[in-house]
Amino acid sequence: MTLKAVLFDVDGTVADTEQLGHRPAYNRAFKKLGFGFRWGPKLYRRLLKHPGGKERLVHYLKRYQPELGGMEVAAQADPEQWARDVHKLKSKYFRRLVRRGRVPLRPGVARLIAEARAAGLRIAIVTSASRATLTPLLRHSLGPDLAEQIELIVSGENVAQKKPAPDLYLLALARLDLPAHDCLAIEDSAMGLAAAGAARVPTIITTNANTAHEEFEKALLVLDSLGEPGHPARALAGVLEGECVTVATLRRLHESIAPPFSAASAA
Repeated sequence: MTLKAVLFDVDGTVADTEQLGHRPAYNRAFKKLGFGFRWGPKLYRRLLKHPGGKERLVHYLKRYQPELGGMEVAAQADPEQWARDVHKLKSKYFRRLVRRGRVPLRPGVARLIAEARAAGLRIAIVTSASRATLTPLLRHSLGPDLAEQIELIVSGENVAQKKPAPDLYLLALARLDLPAHDCLAIEDSAMGLAAAGAARVPTIITTNANTAHEEFEKALLVLDSLGEPGHPARALAGVLEGECVTVATLRRLHESIAPPFSAASAA
């Protein structure tokens, strides 16, 4: 068995979008609409347990019953439409932040994508995010040259159930025409790890401020970033040889998990 593809999550993995993009964009939308509340870091971490921006808004509306400055009746009558309207405005502010360079790639992401493609590995993005969120990030944060290296994008609109369900990963494997054991996933959260694990895709975790407290027992390796030469990654669980995650790192990890994915064990 040979490593053939690397599957990247986006939010929190490719870029720290939640802290630098999504939460500030939500709060700007709330202010513009005259709402008397904001989402702070602790609350937002709790809300992230509900995948999908519009779904998160509906949950917040029903669970916290916030004051909406005169929009309470309309929101209660049709929570999904209220969430779509708020999310549309939030997406506008998110795109503006991305265009202004406020949501850079996390350390090591650009380097590893380029190295992986040069080594003949296929690159896919597997994300619960919407295309509306993803497109500006690819254009402005990743850049056109690096974006061209991505063979496949599977986003939240493509499946019935988002992470932690395995649907996104199963669809990606089907479209790549690859078995799970020929791939590695790179995620940032327990939710992403659960989704990849349910699809039997081995996973590396790079934590961030929103996910550092989570449990990642089944990850191959847990790091604070992918690292850069001169700015090493720190291994939180498992062993990282060298300063950063390289193609050699990916292949070493893949070789370490290959035996359990034999035909007999998969049956």
